[in-house]
Amino acid sequence: MTAVALALPGRVRLVALPPLTLYVHIPWCLKKCPYCDFNSHEARGAVPEEEYVRAVVADLEASVPKVWGRRVHAVFFGGGTPSLFSAAAIDRLLTAARTLLPVEPDAEVTLEANPGTFEQAKFRDFRGAGVNRLSVGIQSFDARHLKAIGRVHDAQEARRAAEIAMAIFPNVNLDLMYALPGQSRGEALADIGAAIGYGPAHLSAYHLTLEPNTWFHRYPPELPDDDAAAAMQEAIEEALAAAGYGNYETSAFARPGMRSRHNLNYWNFGDYLGVGAGAHSKLSYPERVVRETRFRQPKAYQERALAGEAVQEAREVAAAELPFEFMMNALRLADGFPVALFAERTGLALASVEEPLARAEAAGLLERDAFAIRPTLRGRRFLNDLLGLFLTEAKSPRKV
Repeated sequence: MTAVALALPGRVRLVALPPLTLYVHIPWCLKKCPYCDFNSHEARGAVPEEEYVRAVVADLEASVPKVWGRRVHAVFFGGGTPSLFSAAAIDRLLTAARTLLPVEPDAEVTLEANPGTFEQAKFRDFRGAGVNRLSVGIQSFDARHLKAIGRVHDAQEARRAAEIAMAIFPNVNLDLMYALPGQSRGEALADIGAAIGYGPAHLSAYHLTLEPNTWFHRYPPELPDDDAAAAMQEAIEEALAAAGYGNYETSAFARPGMRSRHNLNYWNFGDYLGVGAGAHSKLSYPERVVRETRFRQPKAYQERALAGEAVQEAREVAAAELPFEFMMNALRLADGFPVALFAERTGLALASVEEPLARAEAAGLLERDAFAIRPTLRGRRFLNDLLGLFLTEAKSPRKV
């Protein structure tokens, strides 16, 4: 169903709700990486798997009324390192999701995994539990670079993980990073070439950035300069295009028909229910869009979730914030978005952003026609400049 929206001062009106996906956060890792700003916690001893599963199921049960009757198109287990959990735990979580929510029979079910946690039998059990897409955090196949970014696995484990993943799962993503400390353009391309050699359906190539509240931000390593990093990016894009991978989002490359459904839903400003410690949700209703945040610390989350109080904060997104939030996601896509999608997902008329659209077009940052609005190559390279045109002074949102 195509939605038509009316722009009302300070209000939204959605005629149809967006697609919905489910995100499950598992917050423990073997070791906190120095560049990571996600809600992850180093596992000290055995993780409290049983207790955490109970808490997430309670969180799901309490969340059902918020998404009543809405079909779930994809499920994503992220972290942290979800592959630290047993296949039995993942099975219980998936069973609970399918019991409580109308999950589509052919839903994409992704599990993030790190090479340091790979055991062939365990990953066959993940497949048996219903996981049909594996996302492996390789980052590099080079031992020196893995050590430089604090990964717990070595080059041999990275290759073994890729081999096992490809042997077991019908849909595999390999995560790689470039512009690593001391990395050359040739070394970055060698990593990409090695990944292509395994034939995964999907590849992610991320530029290493120094995020606030990370060890690398506090003690920054020496990284390739901007020109060297840009040269790596261009070479990586060319190599992946030649191998048949389409660059459909800033850092995402896929073979035809194998784009990540869960991530595409984010970038198309769809809805997602997030459960687990520190998880975020975006949920739409006919006249408002609400964002939720769960308690971040695992112990506090478990206690609150079992008491039916997993959500630490829920707030209505102000209408003035919605254009930027939409563009921040949709303009990451190489193809941009259909013209009608803006009104469909924000409840605002496209005319409400005509001024920044015109400025972006005049600056050569985007192009548009009667059917679609998309970033130009220049707009993709200078995405922050493009998005900045849609920032406005918004009123304080209401808590709900």
